[in-house]
Amino acid sequence: MSNIRRQSIISSVVIYFGFAIGLLNTYLFTKEGLFTEEQYGLTGILLAIAIMMSALANMAMPSYIYKFYHYYNDNLPPKKNDMITWSLLISCIGFVFILIAGVVFKHLVVRKFGGNSQLLVTYYYWTFPLGLGLTLFTVLEAYAWNLGKSVLTNFLKEVQWRLFITIIIVLFAMNVIKDYSFFIKCFAFTYPGIAVTLFIYLGATKKIHFTFKVSKVSRRFFKKIVALCLFIYSGTFIFSLSQVFDTFVIASLKGLDKAGIYILAAVVSNVVQAPQRSIIAASISHLAKGWKEKNIPLLQKVYQRSSLNLLIFSCGIFLLLWMNFADGVTTFGLKPDYLAAADVLFLLGLTKIVDMGTGVNAQLIVTSTYWKFELFSGLVLLSLMLPLTYLFAKQYGIIGPAIANLISMSIYNFVRIIFLWVKFKLFPFTLPSVYTLVLAAAGYGICHFAFHNMHGLAAIALRSILFIIVYAGGVLYFNLSPDVKPVIETIRKRLRI
Repeated sequence: MSNIRRQSIISSVVIYFGFAIGLLNTYLFTKEGLFTEEQYGLTGILLAIAIMMSALANMAMPSYIYKFYHYYNDNLPPKKNDMITWSLLISCIGFVFILIAGVVFKHLVVRKFGGNSQLLVTYYYWTFPLGLGLTLFTVLEAYAWNLGKSVLTNFLKEVQWRLFITIIIVLFAMNVIKDYSFFIKCFAFTYPGIAVTLFIYLGATKKIHFTFKVSKVSRRFFKKIVALCLFIYSGTFIFSLSQVFDTFVIASLKGLDKAGIYILAAVVSNVVQAPQRSIIAASISHLAKGWKEKNIPLLQKVYQRSSLNLLIFSCGIFLLLWMNFADGVTTFGLKPDYLAAADVLFLLGLTKIVDMGTGVNAQLIVTSTYWKFELFSGLVLLSLMLPLTYLFAKQYGIIGPAIANLISMSIYNFVRIIFLWVKFKLFPFTLPSVYTLVLAAAGYGICHFAFHNMHGLAAIALRSILFIIVYAGGVLYFNLSPDVKPVIETIRKRLRI
């Protein structure tokens, strides 16, 4: 656990630094006078399409790497390890098929989005370099995670990528990038930029080798690899679609301007999820090894610790964001239309808490011998989310997809919790989980009633300080997580306090 905790701490710092840059970018996108809501909405739609392209093109190669890396690493010398060769080659072939399909079926995009989201039709082909870059990075990232380089990959994806966007926004504001058309073309090469950076690093440090000779491990596990990829491919596509379907529906039914408002809420709510990314990155190889060694106590420990720690972080971060959102929009000069994102943020934030509070259940299932269940649970998610999102969006506007997200993700995680309990007697929650929710509610109530008539920057600062004192102080006083004090002690030693 100490290694997972150390990597998680460092990765969390990196990710939050990246999110700070992301919030700066969001501010620049949404402030008066630089971009319209429609232009900001287009960037979100392009990213959503890139995520879908990556999910379809990578052919489940990241899951193949997660599951079989230790088999290759334990039985082959580095120069005879053919895992990354086939992973990148198959992903590139997959992307070629996506490219062909994208050209052939462009008329469907025009028909669906041409009325309310004309900008997407105009810049449609610039989604492909963005999708290719994310596809390659996702495969290289999975390989780097197993090499213990999760901090590096998190830096590239969360910090460097956002810095690229900051640079082109600043250049656009300074009129160096003279029009929005060239801005989007530069935006399309941000993911290829981090993919190339990671590839160069792995090559320069001799962490990556290529061979087209089929290894004994590939021959031995070929049928299992194919079976895994076929099942996980469908599940990955389902999960990726569930992440972006709401944005597509809003853009199609309500237009890119409404999508821009929804995307603002989604971006802010994603701040809640930052620790989850670091814990997944740090724990995935340990979970795979735990299943390989049939170490159920270790798996239970990681499951419960991840659930509790993520619940503590998500509740605290969400409530800080939620109680200050409206004041933030007005105080920092965002367009008044973005106040409509408040209710969406509330529902999406609750969705993040549900997902994070259940710990690494998805990673436990994917790395186990019952990885096929991830597809079945994904089908449950998709069968709920797709129709609910569409129907609620038509009836309730931009808040509808957020309601659909909360309902479907709650049921989705409930199904996975039950499965892990029935099959392995693994369960994420403990009594401190309940105490965390009570403490979070109490902290929010105190701050709300103390400052509900106060507005502006002073209100944001005082509200936040009081909540941190109450909530963080309560977590420490009641020792809700055994990982909190070691973290503080580590930070204290590093800072020589």
